[in-house]
Amino acid sequence: MSQTTQTSSGIRFSGMLFLLFLGLKLGNVIDWSWWWVFSPLWIPIIPAAVIFAVVFCCLAVKKVKL
Repeated sequence: MSQTTQTSSGIRFSGMLFLLFLGLKLGNVIDWSWWWVFSPLWIPIIPAAVIFAVVFCCLAVKKVKL
């Protein structure tokens, strides 16, 4: 039996959504702020920021109890 691994290298949902918003903005179809056009790029950053905040809060609480 052989093992095969699949790797995915390409644009994910958030990247496709960003490209759609960018095209609509540059085509003057939508009149959104650039913050909203780039907002799909924040999607992968949000879980990392939440994890960092939880770890930081846990360490701060532990330090206060000592």
